[in-house]
Amino acid sequence: MLDRPSSLPQLFKAIALFTPGGDLVYTIDPNKQDRWHLHLCLCLQEVFGLPEPPHFLVPGYTATVDRWLNPRTGKIEVEAELYPAVKAYLPLLQVLFETKTPWRLAPWQEEYCNPAILETYRRQFSALWQENDLIIRLNPQNPKVKIFHPINLETTRQTVKSHPRDGYILRLFISSDSLNIEKTLDIIHQVLEQGLSSPYTLKIIDITKNPEQAEIHHISATPTLVRISPEPVKRIVGDLKDPQRVLRIISS
Repeated sequence: MLDRPSSLPQLFKAIALFTPGGDLVYTIDPNKQDRWHLHLCLCLQEVFGLPEPPHFLVPGYTATVDRWLNPRTGKIEVEAELYPAVKAYLPLLQVLFETKTPWRLAPWQEEYCNPAILETYRRQFSALWQENDLIIRLNPQNPKVKIFHPINLETTRQTVKSHPRDGYILRLFISSDSLNIEKTLDIIHQVLEQGLSSPYTLKIIDITKNPEQAEIHHISATPTLVRISPEPVKRIVGDLKDPQRVLRIISS
């Protein structure tokens, strides 16, 4: 990761909750309050209009980071844990929570991690299996406040022609074989957070695991950042280190 001042509190507890479709809601709480799993589930219920909070996603679809001060050594220590179902999102989690600490894989729990059991909820909670390209951060002081506002894909497509600055839909194509994957994710995350005044959604696609996506989007090299909307489609291939160039192409 880049050597830069952290945008996070020095000490905090972070909790992320994913959906089977890959959407993410998370919080970074310096007060380390309890019941954040409940707040995250309530947020998903509100966003997707679910009949009830999807508590069945906990803990199988969660990841946690605890940055704490060891009273014996006086040093800050970091503990990070994620469940097998969200292991594929590790690069994104490392960027969001600014940690390169080795992540511990949580032990398998038949009651919460069994795909067959989770599948029984699909019919009633079908929205959770859809790819809506949402990354939502809750305000730790008020769980009802969303710091990063989600963009609904269909709504954005309908309004983008009349309000092109209402939001951006972006795809970042990477290869997990690359040695610079973490640095690339960190750079683009900082560029978008600091440079875009409009809301955006960013979906990260690993072409080594999803080669069909590379073919569909005509990706011949990584990293490639694609602006899906507003139209026309724009793409940046290779070097993403120039923030002004990246922002100029995205917003043009």
